[in-house]
Parts: sequence; structure tokens; C-alpha cells
Amino acid sequence: MARLIRIGNSQGIRIAKPLVEQARLAGRELELLLVEEGLLIRPIRSARSGWREAFEEMAARAADAPPLDEDAPNRFDDEWQW
Repeated sequence: MARLIRIGNSQGIRIAKPLVEQARLAGRELELLLVEEGLLIRPIRSARSGWREAFEEMAARAADAPPLDEDAPNRFDDEWQW
């Protein structure tokens, strides 16, 4: 449940604590988006959110090593002698 309240010349939204906790909004900066059905309130996500977890998962799977192209033939293989 949320309720509009007067704050000076503006209006604010009072959101019930259980809803704030369920949506994990406490202490976070929020963005407001106009959508067809009304107003969407969501936490602002940083541009790199989730990267640490993704890198840790890649390292655990040893998928973080760069691929090596040693065996990939190319057009210079026939022209050069090593």
C-alpha cells in the first residue's frame, strides 16, 4: 500500500515498510519511470552491477583465460617459413 502525501508544494509517496523490505528498496536511490499502466519505482542499478559475481563464476569454471589461436591456420602459413 502506498499513499500520496503533501510535502510543501510537492507530493510524495509513503510506502508501507513491509513493501519496502520485500522490494529491497530501503536506503537505495530510486528512479521513477512513466509506463502505460502508471508509475514504476525501481532502484537505480549501477552500470556494472553483477560483474563481480560473473567474474568470480568465470574464474571458478576456469573460463577467464583468453583463447589462444595457435592452431588456427591463416593465409600466411604457406608463405612464411619459421
